[in-house]
Amino acid sequence: MNYSSAFIPTLREVPADAVIASHRLMFRAGMIRKLANGLFAYLPMGLRAFRKVEQIVREEMDAIGALEMKPPVVQPGEVWKESGRWEAMGEAMLRVKNRLDNDFVITPTAEEAFTAIVRDELSSYRQLPLSLYQINTKYRDEIRPRYGVMRGREFVMKDAYSWHRDDESLDKTYQAMGRAYRKIFKRCGLTVIPVKADSGAMGGSGSEEFMVESEIGDNTLILCKDCDYAANVEKAGCKPDFTARSPEESVAAAANTPLFEKIDTPNVKTIDELCTFLNNSPTNFIKTLIYRAINIEDESAPVPEKFFAVTIRGDLDVNETKLAALVKAAEVELAADSDVVRLTNALVGFAGPVGLKTLPIIVDHTVTAITDGITGALAKDLHYRHVAYGRDFTGSVIGDIRTVKAGDLCPLCGGELYEKKGNELGHIFKLGYKYTRSMNVSYLDENGKSQIPTMGSYGIGVDRTLASVIEEHHDEAGIIWPVSVAPWHVIIVPIKYEGEVKVAADELAAVLEKSGIEVLLDDRNERPGVKFNDADLTGIPWRVVVGEKGLALPRPQVEIKHRREKENRTVELDRAADELLLLYNTEVNMLL
Repeated sequence: MNYSSAFIPTLREVPADAVIASHRLMFRAGMIRKLANGLFAYLPMGLRAFRKVEQIVREEMDAIGALEMKPPVVQPGEVWKESGRWEAMGEAMLRVKNRLDNDFVITPTAEEAFTAIVRDELSSYRQLPLSLYQINTKYRDEIRPRYGVMRGREFVMKDAYSWHRDDESLDKTYQAMGRAYRKIFKRCGLTVIPVKADSGAMGGSGSEEFMVESEIGDNTLILCKDCDYAANVEKAGCKPDFTARSPEESVAAAANTPLFEKIDTPNVKTIDELCTFLNNSPTNFIKTLIYRAINIEDESAPVPEKFFAVTIRGDLDVNETKLAALVKAAEVELAADSDVVRLTNALVGFAGPVGLKTLPIIVDHTVTAITDGITGALAKDLHYRHVAYGRDFTGSVIGDIRTVKAGDLCPLCGGELYEKKGNELGHIFKLGYKYTRSMNVSYLDENGKSQIPTMGSYGIGVDRTLASVIEEHHDEAGIIWPVSVAPWHVIIVPIKYEGEVKVAADELAAVLEKSGIEVLLDDRNERPGVKFNDADLTGIPWRVVVGEKGLALPRPQVEIKHRREKENRTVELDRAADELLLLYNTEVNMLL
């Protein structure tokens, strides 16, 4: 490819709204342009790199036996109503009507479409296990799209889905997908952190996210300094710093605790204020919060009411993702102040579990260890002291709803935990029967009996993966592409594209391309400095400079420089192609 024939509109200025490296460099290098907020067009060079990532994903999916298909991007609303996610997906899902007033969805994810297709074709156990995937466009109406293609409204994802007779079969595919994901990201030159994750609105029994470290990451990762424990903060656990007790054990432990009594706490509401006022530690407080459940998923939910109380030790914060999972709600949120007053007959800050009869109570494990605690007394400027779990109150549900933080201890080895910010590139789920049951998918087993298959879901954001490659591989001058996803492998830069220089550059390009090396030949009538700057900005792995001085030597020479390196090195022209092929193959093998 000659540069003069390519469409690579590089920029010297950074777009005003570009705050991360990938966004800035994809614009400056002429890879993308914005059509509207959250909507981007890939220009030819950007699309070449995008296709490289896409092909790596495709090859690894094919390698584990997944079969590619392509469902429509516009899907009937009926399948989303069957699954129960028509309302649960909220305003992020773009709903449209056709001329017949039928509901349709611009797909934000594809569990429903794939499940509907398989439902119509699956009949026998002999067809299982089955793994299907797509690499297709999606749309989510993000409130605040940002960071370029890292968080756009329209994007491309690889979605794979699998159907199985039992959990053992599902686990085999789940593990195979996890291994394939590790290969995909390694081949892209990415350093990923696999973490345990919450399944969220996807449902299911287990999931794993593949994260890249990022200062602007949407996720907080909890990692251990001493072992390989890693989890999203939404899912992270820690080694207990308390002794959990049953209500009966707590009553026995509180045998020497005085009966609870009211104490005046004028104008004192927060934990910090109470600690100062009572000269006590937050670990002795029972913090009580009133929550509202949104879209409780089934009638077996432990808290069928919309509102409920949550108790947790005073030095801890509630993990709302864990809480939503515990009460089987799509999400939870703190109740409005007016609802707190209406439900507890007390101002915000004075709620407590003792005597609270109007609401079910969710109890964090940490509270079960408190036998001489302080909590709100359901009245303004009043608190109770000498409160004991089990003796003075119990809960409807007990569970782990604490937010793990840096400094807590690892649940595996007891080492110290620390935090990092990260962005999710991929996510694998064990969905179980969430979609196959709600959408009535069945097959006949070897005895002719109808059975429901269990299901897995596995996604990778292709745009986000490409942007993350740039985030990890760049410097002040521009992108530094890993060879596996580079739009071209070699850029040949003639000092002046004429005469013997032109002949040598053309011949070298032809030999390289015949060997399978993709070449961009900078034939523009530009100053060398402009060409070098553009070569650095666009990040093509190897730059070959062809000039009159080098060709005039007894044994003609060219200069070769890897984008990561600072210095050029001279190579004889007749050996340049072999040298570049060796360098190319070495770097490709390093990424396998």
